[in-house]
Amino acid sequence: MIRGLVVADWEAIISLEAEAYAPLGLSETPAVLRAKAAASPGTCFVVLAGAETVGGYLLALPSPPHRPPSWGRTEAATALRDNLHIHDLVVSPPLRGQGLGRRLVAHVEDTARALGCASVSLVAVGGADRFWATLGYTARPHVTVTDYGASAVYMSRSLGARDPSPAHAVSPAPQSPHRRS
Repeated sequence: MIRGLVVADWEAIISLEAEAYAPLGLSETPAVLRAKAAASPGTCFVVLAGAETVGGYLLALPSPPHRPPSWGRTEAATALRDNLHIHDLVVSPPLRGQGLGRRLVAHVEDTARALGCASVSLVAVGGADRFWATLGYTARPHVTVTDYGASAVYMSRSLGARDPSPAHAVSPAPQSPHRRS
C-alpha cells in the first residue's frame, strides 16, 4: 500500500536513506530530508511492506525544469508550477525486485498529473540512470548536477496521459542501484 508519509515514518526513512546513500557519500542529514519533504508534503510517499512497516519511500518537491534542488541543503516551500522533482526513491534491499519502486514512481507521476505538472525530473546516482530509462526518463546532459557526484545524471520525463506501457505495470523490477534525485 502507498500512502503519504507521516511523522512516525521518519525513523525508517532516515535509516533507509543512510543505508542507500552513505556508501555513495550522498547521505543527507535528517533535517535536510525533513525540509525537502516539508516543502511539498502532498508529493512524498511511503510504500508499506506489511501492516505498517515502511518498505520504501519517495520524496518529491516542486523545482523548475532543468534546475534540480541543491543536494545537502534545505529547501523552502515553493509553488508547484509545471515540474515535480523526485529527490529520493529508496526501497529496502530485501524488497527490491518486487516492483515497489515502480509503483511509487507511477503514483507520484499520477499525483503530478493531477496537480497539473507537465514533467517530472530527477538526478540519477550510482548508475540508476539505467533503471530510470526503463521508466521513460531521458538524460539531459546539458544540466549540471555536480553536487550529486561525478556520475550523476539529470533526467526528466514529459507527462501526458498515464502510460500503460510495461514500465508502469506492477511487476518485478530489475535490480538497480539506489535512485537519488
